Amino acid sequence: MNNRIRNLGIVIMLFAVISLAMGIVFIQQGFAKESYLVNAMTQEEIVLEGVEGVIDTPAEAQLAGDTVREHRHGIAPTYGELLGGERFDPTNPAQLSYAQALNLENYLYLAVASFGIFNVVKATGAFMLVMGLALGATGYGLLSTRR
Repeated sequence: MNNRIRNLGIVIMLFAVISLAMGIVFIQQGFAKESYLVNAMTQEEIVLEGVEGVIDTPAEAQLAGDTVREHRHGIAPTYGELLGGERFDPTNPAQLSYAQALNLENYLYLAVASFGIFNVVKATGAFMLVMGLALGATGYGLLSTRR
């Protein structure tokens, strides 16, 4: 029986080490990708009246995306109504402005979604660290009962 408990303790300790390593990787990747996105957004130098500096946070990106959407709907309520059954004409200034606004809006909303994903990845990594510590304590407890 002691051999089984020892083997179980070793297996649990192995899972603890794996969980700790994965948790560290998740947290590091969450922060690294978030930093990458903030740098990319800063380089784009997107500014919005009422927001100090460039847009580089999820709240600012959400506000800017909503503002761009509001302005885009000022050109036409929908893409279909903008085209009026015709094909896209890049020489039409209204259609070109609409397409550019749509592109910027998508960029900003993608940034908002990405920041959310980064938070989920970091939280998952933190959970893995906690589980790794719990597993490590459990494995240590099993190994120490053998003595």
